[in-house]
Amino acid sequence: MGPPSCACCGYPFEFAVREGALCAACMKRPPPYSSARSALLYDDASRSLVLAFKHADRTRYADAFGHWLARAGAEFLPQADLLVPVPLHPWRLLRRRYNQSLLLAWGLARLTGCPVVPDMLVRRRNTISQGRLSRRARERNVRSAFKVRVGRKPILQGKTVILIDDVLTTGATVEACARALRAGGAAEVHVLTLARVVRPQAG
Repeated sequence: MGPPSCACCGYPFEFAVREGALCAACMKRPPPYSSARSALLYDDASRSLVLAFKHADRTRYADAFGHWLARAGAEFLPQADLLVPVPLHPWRLLRRRYNQSLLLAWGLARLTGCPVVPDMLVRRRNTISQGRLSRRARERNVRSAFKVRVGRKPILQGKTVILIDDVLTTGATVEACARALRAGGAAEVHVLTLARVVRPQAG
């Protein structure tokens, strides 16, 4: 059993809490997804591994990461109907040559058999890199940046979706994607990421 964490976003608590407890951020502003889990903390030990996968063509890591994601999402994966990766804008995909979130989704799909829909979401704007932005700036940057592809809406109706991304930082990107999926007809959205950044939360 891992350390106690928020039942919604998976944010780790520093003290013992009752099962099903929510962190201050989720109580103040419930996110548009049902739960979020990550395989790793994004820290000094994991940073080089994640960045090599994301930017240095270490795509062969995807299968191992799929196993880690399967463990992290074990509580909700059995109910999943679809795996949906966070999309890159076409220009960014052209420069990077691969979408790391899609590779993670394929790695997980090979273990679970859950189908991947690579083009469920469309990134409508080529947003600037989120790396150095504050939480509010990140939210403005991705607001209305995603939509469900029109031709994919019929297969989304009433489905439980696992949204896949590489790193959860402030949650702005996955929240924007989850809103788009819910607006497009998804019954429930869970978020599964390779790593998450942990920062002190306001009480």
